[in-house]
Amino acid sequence: MAELLPAAVAAPSSTTAPAPPGGSVLRVMCFNVRYGTADDGPNRWEHRSDLSVHAIRRFEPHLLGVQEALRFQVDALREALPGYGFAGAGRDDGRDAGEFCAVFFRRARFERIDAGNFWLCETPERPGTRGWDADLPRVTTWAKLRDLRHRRTSPQDDGTLLFLNTHWDYAGKRARSESARLMRRTIRAIQPRGPVIVVGDFNGTEDDEPYAQLLRGQGDDADQGPSLLDSYRQVHPQRLAEEATFHGFTGGRAGSRIDWILHTDDLQTVEAGIDFFNDAGRYPSDHFPITAVLSPKAKQERQR
Repeated sequence: MAELLPAAVAAPSSTTAPAPPGGSVLRVMCFNVRYGTADDGPNRWEHRSDLSVHAIRRFEPHLLGVQEALRFQVDALREALPGYGFAGAGRDDGRDAGEFCAVFFRRARFERIDAGNFWLCETPERPGTRGWDADLPRVTTWAKLRDLRHRRTSPQDDGTLLFLNTHWDYAGKRARSESARLMRRTIRAIQPRGPVIVVGDFNGTEDDEPYAQLLRGQGDDADQGPSLLDSYRQVHPQRLAEEATFHGFTGGRAGSRIDWILHTDDLQTVEAGIDFFNDAGRYPSDHFPITAVLSPKAKQERQR
């Protein structure tokens, strides 16, 4: 086994507070696993499924969102990760067909309160529907979870967290913008207050309008949904030339991130990174997994 390359994780800087003691930190992972029927030769799923599982286990996330997982890949991950609960549905039929944007959560840490899916289109309740100028149907899976380690501070503070996982269209520019607006409206409807974490493959960079739209809202949607923070940029405020998260099984790092872990200011970023793990040039996927360690923020520290 080759040396395991560590995630590009920075120690807490002046932009973040140290993590509180104890078990209140949240380890979050976002991982596009590349769909398992792709004609990838030596990089086909059957040749790298063990690496994908190892990449997940070595980080030990409390919350995991995977994109592009087909039913048999979801089943393999569920078998390999028995300590995790699960939510998700195939994007083509709302059951088993097509890509899952699957959500995994550690059952020792979270109790599932509710979960669901919505499609990124004009009729989000209809499985398999393409939206706007998208090339493919796109789905978001969400889970409302109660943190079993949460210390209640008020009657309204029930320790619930909303976790969403998505995969935006690669071709439709309008579809990505509208997906941002739809996600903000849906977040507001499901979790009008309290912590929210959004992960996904967004097929765009922080230079693109949908990034700003999702984080802060713009125009008529400026008040729809919470402000979101980019965990990676919280810890790494200086943008570098080698921050790519898609590498096409080459290991190349030049470029910008298209995979993000976002959160509301109920949480603070302690660490965030891009995991460059490989085994002698063999990679778990054509995307690097991304990771973040988050902690609850004291009420008086939250942005207003």
